[in-house]
Amino acid sequence: MSAALITPATPEQLADAVRSAPRVVVVGAGTKPRLAQVADTFARISTAKLRGIVEYEPSEFTFTALAGTPLREIAAALADKGQYLPFEPMLAGAGATLGGTVAAGLSGPGRFRFGGLRDFILGVRFVDGEGRLLRLGGKVVKNAAGFDVPKFLVGGLGRFGGLAEITFKVFPRPTALRTLRIDAADDAAKLRILTAAGGARWELDALDTVVGQPAVLARIGGPPAALDALCAEILGRFPGRALADDAAAEVWRGATEFAWAPAAGALAKFALTPAQTPEFSAWVRSLPGGCGWIGAGGNVGYASAGAGANLSAAPWPGVTLRGHGPLWLGPQRTPAIAGAVKHALDPQGRFPALND
Repeated sequence: MSAALITPATPEQLADAVRSAPRVVVVGAGTKPRLAQVADTFARISTAKLRGIVEYEPSEFTFTALAGTPLREIAAALADKGQYLPFEPMLAGAGATLGGTVAAGLSGPGRFRFGGLRDFILGVRFVDGEGRLLRLGGKVVKNAAGFDVPKFLVGGLGRFGGLAEITFKVFPRPTALRTLRIDAADDAAKLRILTAAGGARWELDALDTVVGQPAVLARIGGPPAALDALCAEILGRFPGRALADDAAAEVWRGATEFAWAPAAGALAKFALTPAQTPEFSAWVRSLPGGCGWIGAGGNVGYASAGAGANLSAAPWPGVTLRGHGPLWLGPQRTPAIAGAVKHALDPQGRFPALND
């Protein structure tokens, strides 16, 4: 029987909670449950009460929020000032929190042009395995010296400690967006489009495709007049059509919320190269109940499958976000620096091991 959930309301209480048990795991809203699936011997610390925007400076394009703050609250506050997080955090509609998003290292379609979550994080307050509340990084963009621990924590799955507070930089929101559905008869045609469009001068801010659908989705942002001209140029090179704004919004909502993936199925993320996308698509189609999405111009793949599917047999490195299979999938290599940082921040192994 697992212990009761500990719910600290301040960073200092989070530090107390970490010190209160020999093994702990910090959990957010549970939108990526496999990442926090550990033995019942771990005390579970929830960030549900670590909530709220601590500081927001629109003129400086930065904000600081507690780790348990829902992404949708942050998005609403930024939108009021015409700003946003360009990497488009995933699962905001499902209730994902800022801290859980950092721990998972998930970035949405906007990663293609603007970079991922790691490129926008500036600083953290963080509780290490000895229960120390540390401040790492800063609250301004030009503030980097030495080893950039906040960036290292992105995608760390909470194995190095517990996030209490996080600072991000933000961007102005584009005045308009256009989404094109470019026709692609097969996986080879998709690869040609991903390669050509990804290297073109158009500065697309998203370039994705759905496994099994004969199309590539391209999105571009900017002033409406400029977008009209660019879209005409793109459709002059590739056959396709522009989507209506409401249809486009639904497409990208489906991408960031994994609406294409059955809720009961396993869900995993894989690191790819564009050249591997045809093989990835074929593998997804071979899975029982398999479906998938390819994002970031072919550099990331998501796969969902039903009962009996063996995602661990994938030939690409991956991580399970939902389901009961192994956490790490495919070929894995743990860099020596990860073990060194784990030992420095959590010498007694209070948080889950890197391979748990």
